[in-house]
Amino acid sequence: MGKEDLVANNPLRALGLEKEDGNDGRRVGLVMARAGLGKTAILVQIAMDSLFRNNKVLHVAIGEGLEKTKTWYDDILALMNQEQDVEDFQQIVDDAMQDRMIMTFKENSFSAATLEERMEDLSQQGIFKADCLVIDGFDFTETGSASALSELKGFIEKNDLKMIWFSAVSHREDDRVSVNGVPAPCHEVDDAFDTVLLISPEDGDIRLKTLKCPEACSVDAGKSLVLDPATMLIKKA
Repeated sequence: MGKEDLVANNPLRALGLEKEDGNDGRRVGLVMARAGLGKTAILVQIAMDSLFRNNKVLHVAIGEGLEKTKTWYDDILALMNQEQDVEDFQQIVDDAMQDRMIMTFKENSFSAATLEERMEDLSQQGIFKADCLVIDGFDFTETGSASALSELKGFIEKNDLKMIWFSAVSHREDDRVSVNGVPAPCHEVDDAFDTVLLISPEDGDIRLKTLKCPEACSVDAGKSLVLDPATMLIKKA
């Protein structure tokens, strides 16, 4: 199995993410779960799928250090290598990592304006211009978060991005949800997202529910993908 097979056989094909590789496709996505349930693992798998499709990915880690974020990638890739017989897997990974950049922020230093400034500097200097943006650790409970989210959404056209993906922490004790079933603290901003995924433990399984999904998805909203509880890899249906 080679790189093309690795991409074609990825369970994320159910979400139609490859449609964003065209000129018309743009996606704003959200992964939600309670603390510690694997949001970063899902974001890394989304990022790796994009990298394997020859996109440049900027991974923004808020409240996490560079080495810990790199370790997430190393661990996910090691698990993928164990589960799939891919020819020249390490070379494919090494090539893909040339198109990934990790940018870290302390929780109290992140803002849409600061991110935009740093992205513009990288682009203008010819260092890095992202196709896809992953923002892990954005605090949707902060005052002004809705305004910041709107600014970040504006990046998608201004920077000619194909996708922006966020993560958010839900809380068991907060039962507020939107009409689409999107839990707090994102229940009032769910219209900002094309795709919303919820990691949900159910009867010994861990499911990745699609609360919202555009027409490009082959899995209907309300349905779910299955995660391996030991590795948090998305399993092929």
